Amino acid sequence: MRLIRTIGRSSKQAEALLAQIERRGGTSLDAVLPAVRKILREVRQRGDAALIRFAVKFDSLERSQSLRISIEETAQAWRDLDPSLQRALETAAANIRAFAERQLPKSWQSSPLKGLTTGQLVRPLDSVGCYVPGGRHPLPSTMLMTVIPAQVAGVHRIVVTSPRPAAETLATAHLLGITEFYRIGGSHAIAALAYGTESIPRVAKIVGPGNLYVTAAKREVAFDCAIDMLAGPTEIVITSDLGNPGSIAADLIAQAEHDPEALAIFITTKESLAREVVAETKQRSRQNPVAQQALAKNGYVFLVATSEEAQAITNRLAPEHLTVDSEADLAWVRNAGSVFVGEHSPQPMGDYISGPNHTLPTGSMATVRGGLSVNDFVKLITVQEYTAQGLTQLGPHALRLADAEGLIGHAEAIRTRIGRK
Repeated sequence: MRLIRTIGRSSKQAEALLAQIERRGGTSLDAVLPAVRKILREVRQRGDAALIRFAVKFDSLERSQSLRISIEETAQAWRDLDPSLQRALETAAANIRAFAERQLPKSWQSSPLKGLTTGQLVRPLDSVGCYVPGGRHPLPSTMLMTVIPAQVAGVHRIVVTSPRPAAETLATAHLLGITEFYRIGGSHAIAALAYGTESIPRVAKIVGPGNLYVTAAKREVAFDCAIDMLAGPTEIVITSDLGNPGSIAADLIAQAEHDPEALAIFITTKESLAREVVAETKQRSRQNPVAQQALAKNGYVFLVATSEEAQAITNRLAPEHLTVDSEADLAWVRNAGSVFVGEHSPQPMGDYISGPNHTLPTGSMATVRGGLSVNDFVKLITVQEYTAQGLTQLGPHALRLADAEGLIGHAEAIRTRIGRK
């Protein structure tokens, strides 16, 4: 990790670096777009024939294998799973479900005046596709985080896709009662979910993280099928003057090991702590080559002059994961995907078991949205009902607005009802 001072002779360098990091959301997907567009087009036009060909090529699917994973296969994976891992998955699932249930918006009605009733209906999406990566590490936690909020929302059809699903991922599907699960990934899986094929009907929305090809494909299909967000490389910011250097380094390494492109930043006013964290990350990452690469490329320690400057920089960066010293710090946090408070809140607890979702906004998107939640799986339908009395009271105001806009049809639709019993 590189130590950068925001004051003195290095202040211009620090500002240029911060501006560059702020713009990370514009990371180009252009390099993979030609290949991604070709795959999307072929699956859309040729359906299963193209999908199976790409699955054989990219997902190690055997010609004799079915795209769809049977309920018997997931059940056997659960039976074969170590009991301690079964308990861990059950505990995580319970916490995630309880959190999503508290998040679920409610239907309501209100009468702002006599003769008018307004309100909202909360209705689940008809179908969703949950993408579970199957690359460097098995990610059953991603299945928990994408499927459970959809279940809590009441989504009727939940489809899961994952290339080369590990035994742990198969077992998690059984735990969650998933019955529609396909062993495909990459751009071709996104195409199948967005456009549908002979064997996989299309879904209304696609959620879940993936590699560069998956992210590019989600961006391409976003006007044909709703998506959650474009998830880029993992990000961590720790803003602290009080933390333990070993714990800070451990969290930085934990997130950095996700991806060689991961962003890992520590912000502090304490020079001694800054130097200790730099030394700890170097020592602790020696046996973790992916983390080493990420920390060498995108690992920074910003030494700032004041706490106010540290807070301002943190909000500018809008990190996916943020750790702060105490509950009092929450008052100044405006932009972050998920916040971890204090020494006893390691970030990986949020990745697995706390309950809040670990599918979080990256690339500065935390300035405009939070992480995946039950709200991503419902829609709000507004309702309004007038009585004759209510229309008589508010109708003239609406007529005045319609006249001002020159919309005579609007005005007539109101006028013809006013005074009618």
